[in-house]
This record gives sequence, C-alpha cells and structure tokens, in this order.
Amino acid sequence: MKTAYIQRELSDVIQEAARYFPIITITGPRQSGKTTLIRNEFRQLPYYSLENLDVRSFAVNDPVAFLNQNPEGMVLDEVHNAPDLLSYIQGIVDEHPERRFILSGSSQFAMLGKVSQSLAGRTAVFELLPLSYSEIKEQTENKSLDELLFDGFYPAIYAESNIPKFLYPAYLKTYLDKDVRDLLQIKDMMQFHTFIRLCAGRTGSLFKASELANEIGVSSHTIAAWLSVLQASYIVALLPPYFENSRKRLTKTPKLYFTDTGLACHLLGIESAQQLARDKMRGALFENFIIMEALKRRYNLGKESNLYFYRDSNQNEIDLILKDSTGLYGIEIKSAMTYHPEFEKVLKQMDRFVKEPVLGKAVIYSGSFENTVGDIKLLNYTHLHNILD
Repeated sequence: MKTAYIQRELSDVIQEAARYFPIITITGPRQSGKTTLIRNEFRQLPYYSLENLDVRSFAVNDPVAFLNQNPEGMVLDEVHNAPDLLSYIQGIVDEHPERRFILSGSSQFAMLGKVSQSLAGRTAVFELLPLSYSEIKEQTENKSLDELLFDGFYPAIYAESNIPKFLYPAYLKTYLDKDVRDLLQIKDMMQFHTFIRLCAGRTGSLFKASELANEIGVSSHTIAAWLSVLQASYIVALLPPYFENSRKRLTKTPKLYFTDTGLACHLLGIESAQQLARDKMRGALFENFIIMEALKRRYNLGKESNLYFYRDSNQNEIDLILKDSTGLYGIEIKSAMTYHPEFEKVLKQMDRFVKEPVLGKAVIYSGSFENTVGDIKLLNYTHLHNILD
C-alpha cells in the first residue's frame, strides 16, 4: 500500500508568498518532490511539463499562444527546458498582475541565472531538497539510525515506489549523467564517475581541488568545473567556514556534503544498513545528515543558508555554527550512542574563539540520555529541530 501525499514544510511559505508575487519559482534536485508539491498546492491551475516534447515544441514555437491558454495562469514544470519563456512571462504578469505562474526546474544554473535576469522583483524563489526528518518522523519511528541514513530521504522511498538499491544507481545514470552532458563536454565519463565517488569518500572533509586533481590526473580547473555540475544538480553542498570577526587565523576552505545520505551510501559502495553500521564513514554520514537537516530547515522556511563550521590553525573545530543577526549557535555532532565529556571540549571554549555573542551550544548524538540544563544541551538527533526552530 502506497503512502499518501506527505505534506511538505515549504508549503505554508509558498502559499504565503503567492499572495504577494505573481510568480513562484521552485528549484531543487530531481525527484525531490517539486512536481508533487506544486500540483497539490496549485490544483486550480493547469499543469504542463516541459519535459514532454509535444508541450515543449508548442511552448518554444508559439510562446505567446502557449502562455495565454488560461486566463488565471499555469504551472510550468521543468521550465529550464524552455528558458526563453521567462521573458514572455515577465511581459504577461506586468500587463496582467492577477495571473499566477508557478515554475519549477532541476538545473540550478539554467534556472536561477535566467530567473534573476528576466523575473527580478516578480518572483519568489524557493529551494526544495529531499524530505526532512521532521516531515517523515512518524513514518520512520521503527527505523534504526543506520536504516535512516542508508535509505536516504528521496520521496520515492517513502511513497514505496522504489527502494535504495534500484533508485540511486538509476538516479546517477539517468539524471546526473544527463546534467553532465548538458552542462559540460566531458570526453571521459569514467573519470567523472571516479571524481564523484572520491567526493563521497570525502564527505564531511575539507574540499581540496588540488588533491582530487592529482588523484584523478586532471587539472584543478577541471575539478572546479566538475564540482560546479554537482552543485548545479544539487548532488553536493559546500559548508563555508566561519571566519569573520575571529581572533584566530581560520581555514577558508569549505567542507563537502551530499544533499542525501542514501545517494552518498551508494557512491561509497555501502549496500545495506548492516554494512553501514560497521563502515568507517558512518560518523561522517551522520554528520552529513545533521548538516542537511539544518539546511533543509532554512530552505523550508524560505530563508537562505546561515550555516558554517569553525576550524582554526590549532585544529579547534565546531561542526556546525548557526548564525543570525543576534549571534551564533554552536553544534557538535557525534554519531556515538554513549556520551563522553570530550564532546563538549571545544564548545566550552567557543566564547573565546569568536567575538560575536554565543546564543547557545548543543551536542547532537544518537544516544537516548538528554540534558537541556546548563550551558551546553545534549540532544538525541530526533530532537534536532528543537534548536533549529
């Protein structure tokens, strides 16, 4: 029996924005649930997918007639396949501000560059990543942490329409390879596949292009171009270092994470939750999970990322820093089930490392004992959202 539609946290923000903007733009990785979201939230508008060749042909060859089919507007899925439509949409909403256009696309570069150029001031832009833990918490109550990390968070898994061993290989072969062909002229796809698997092995580590270039036998410029494809396809995300207003010399190199742990497991050759439980990358994948949960929470509120990590020249490191206008919140991430005082060592010194006010500190781990009394909170990962809200 298939699971019913999972209400997305982004829905409320999108509906609120639709009261003020004639155009709503949603981007994000393929298969993250964009189509399901917009079809459920804007059922009053006709839906057209520009992946459909007949629809795309009509849209490209007679854009004015295509866009004026419905006086209320329309939903246009995968609109990056016909980017010139955006200029015509601009003219329509300027002349008919009551019309509503809901746009979605999976190519970050193709979408956002054209949107910012053609629809500036007319559209609200949102990013939808795969499901957040809080969206599926009830469905995953009987899952172990290893099962959660291995399965990943793509909606198809929770709609019971696919399983990890089929979903992730197909995802890479169909969607990512297509994006690579569209964005770059890569002669040796095997080299690119080696690159992405090496990236998976560096999950949670500093991204150093020169190291990967030497290992694969290409230039650092090529590595930078390949990384841009992974970012444009929402396969990876980079966590920048926090270094402003610091009293110490800090690293300026970002850390690499995958937007989904299930996909990362596949790239690492992990074939079951049982194997993951014994794998040396388990801690890094747990950290990846927590970082992505924090990022999803920001995006689902319609906000930009406020996430950083801290590392100074003495190797003092804080896994995650949340920054807002009033100060910083430091989070240490540990996959262990048993608490150790060592977890708090750097957090206790955080006030000395940064000039900005420290609003709070927490250790997120997989154990059951929790403590919210004192300077540093100790929380199980299932209660992460208590400090993200």
